[in-house]
Amino acid sequence: MTTKTQKKSRSSSKKSKRESVSVRIIDEKTPLLLHKKAESSSFSHQEADGASFTGAVFNLSTTIIGAGIMALPATMKVLGLALGIAAIVFVAFLTELSIAMLLRFSKAGAVASYGGVMGDAFGAVGRKALQVCVVVNNIGVLIVYMIIIGDVVSGSTSSGVHHPGLMESWFGQQWWTGRFFVLVVTTLGIFSPLACFKRIDSLRHTSAVAVFLAVVFLVITAGIAVAKWMQGTMMPPRLLPNISDMNSIWTLFTVVPVLVTAYVCHFNVHSIEKELEDASMIKPVVRTSLALCSVIYIMTSFFGFLLFGDGTLDDVLSNFDKDMGIPLSSQLNDAVRVSYALHLMLVFPVIFYPLRLNLDGLLFSSCSIPLTADNLRFSSLTIGLMSLIFLGANFIPSIWDAFQFTGATTAVCIGFIFPAVVVLRDAHGITSWKHKTLAVFMVGLAVFASLVAIYSDAYAIFKRNATPTRE
Repeated sequence: MTTKTQKKSRSSSKKSKRESVSVRIIDEKTPLLLHKKAESSSFSHQEADGASFTGAVFNLSTTIIGAGIMALPATMKVLGLALGIAAIVFVAFLTELSIAMLLRFSKAGAVASYGGVMGDAFGAVGRKALQVCVVVNNIGVLIVYMIIIGDVVSGSTSSGVHHPGLMESWFGQQWWTGRFFVLVVTTLGIFSPLACFKRIDSLRHTSAVAVFLAVVFLVITAGIAVAKWMQGTMMPPRLLPNISDMNSIWTLFTVVPVLVTAYVCHFNVHSIEKELEDASMIKPVVRTSLALCSVIYIMTSFFGFLLFGDGTLDDVLSNFDKDMGIPLSSQLNDAVRVSYALHLMLVFPVIFYPLRLNLDGLLFSSCSIPLTADNLRFSSLTIGLMSLIFLGANFIPSIWDAFQFTGATTAVCIGFIFPAVVVLRDAHGITSWKHKTLAVFMVGLAVFASLVAIYSDAYAIFKRNATPTRE
């Protein structure tokens, strides 16, 4: 009895020693692993309950389908219907490839963000370059959202023609139907509360409603087009671009920034992946979202250009302010504009989320406390960014101007150039010649198209400003 008891006590003492050593090792090593990046990641995982596949698709689709869809019918006016639809499909294909590149290298480098991939390949310079591009791009995109909401609700003037907004049509010209007051109310009453969510998965329900509203806009637009076709009052659409001289060829490239901006969602992919219940589902999420958005883009471009032809405005919503020659025309026009204005209001916080996160990385890179745990920093960045976007929306005249600037510079870098140069850098030696050839093609095409687009836009602005002088 005594011998057995001694053996038991010895074994139990050994076991307790092993457990104490194990606990001591964990206690000693755990703080060493929780550097700033790991601590932030740990904080996010502690908060996350596991996002569903459907919720992830809605969030990524909402990131993609923003204001760019409103300018796509205008790209059909430049390219023609056949070439325009082919361009939409081609850019979607390149987007899927570029996101796949990022996911592959984030796995190889054991990093959990786009910035981490750039930092792994190019160090602090690469990370900062990406953060600057995301901040500039997202500020430009959110300014476009506000401009469109102001156009739809308050009205706009294009080429000397005034297009009344919803409030002006319903109540006449009042001080409270003006753009400034409408944007103040929208910013304080809708944008600010939604921007205060600290997890992107918290926006899954508003994202679902946003996608639904985009489909409502599409269905109503298609219904109007079908009704006019049955009446025999619709002209057949132009399939190819009008090319008369060399300048008209260069003009074709002005659609590149709009198409690129319409698909840039790379900055939210890793955030959505981290909150997924099963992170391996991120590739199906990306493919499903791109397929859904491409269908919506193609149908919106087709029916929008079919309805308005060469009279399609830069913001196609501004075309829905006149009698369409069908029953209930006024009510349908209002439904189109209301549905998409609400859609943009719900998309706003999904784009604002990575903007605030990347600006925090630029300004407070040495801070060890995660942004979501520091209420003062979180609130200050939110208020500052909201104010800047509000001012931009009141001073930039056209969404086309904003798209041309951000799309030809930062959006191209985020969507295509940065993923491709990460592949060419190949910090982990995992790239084949096939992928490197594809990366070279992607960089060359993106740089060439962007430079031509910038030249064409600069030429158009110079020509526009020079015309009154000659008169």
